[in-house]
Amino acid sequence: MRLHVVNPNTTASMTAKIAAAARSVALPSTEIDARQPTMGPVSIEGFYDEAFAVPGMLGCIREADRDGADAHIIACFDDTGLDAARAVAKAPVIGIGEAGFHMASLIAARFAVVTTLGVSIVPIEDNLTKYGLAGRCARVRAAEVPVLALEERNADALAKISAEITAAIRDDRAEAVVLGCAGMADLAAELAATHGLPVVDGVAAAVTLAESLVRLGLKTSRLGPYAAPRSKTYSGPFSPFQP
Repeated sequence: MRLHVVNPNTTASMTAKIAAAARSVALPSTEIDARQPTMGPVSIEGFYDEAFAVPGMLGCIREADRDGADAHIIACFDDTGLDAARAVAKAPVIGIGEAGFHMASLIAARFAVVTTLGVSIVPIEDNLTKYGLAGRCARVRAAEVPVLALEERNADALAKISAEITAAIRDDRAEAVVLGCAGMADLAAELAATHGLPVVDGVAAAVTLAESLVRLGLKTSRLGPYAAPRSKTYSGPFSPFQP
């Protein structure tokens, strides 16, 4: 099967890291097609960045659909543009945030999320409520590490993330931790060993769930809000995105 993994920001090094994380857990027969848009922000940190990341990301998804993708994975923990992607994509779409939450809920009664910056806390909390998992999440914590700092394998950034996991165990009684950024994908195993609890990487979780959907032959329902968009004219720079 062919899984399309899209990094909604435009940073190539992060796309490469995400692709490596995806390939490390994919089935031997699964091909990972990792892409990024040519338009949009270099990192996604909060609502403003999300808005500008969506058009380019949807363009990647439409291209991958035409190239025969069996499923799509949105590799941004805020699940940037997930609902719009499900409406336009022919293949099923999974966001790494939703995948990480569900995977953690299967192995722990209470889990915590450790993300990058405080500006991302409310978007993540909103998604937890939307997915019906807010009651399972003890707390969403921010390590106050900029997304692009994760590209440098920065010791200070790792220490800050580790400190938040320690606090989540001590203060929030978390039994598992979900890493709240695709840029943390390469840290999960190390942090799990350090802290002695399950640490969930959303990229890995999304790959395994996407493979399951494809193997079961399940696709996005078109009976509700994910019905295909009605044909209409889109003006200006958005004209290539018209349904």
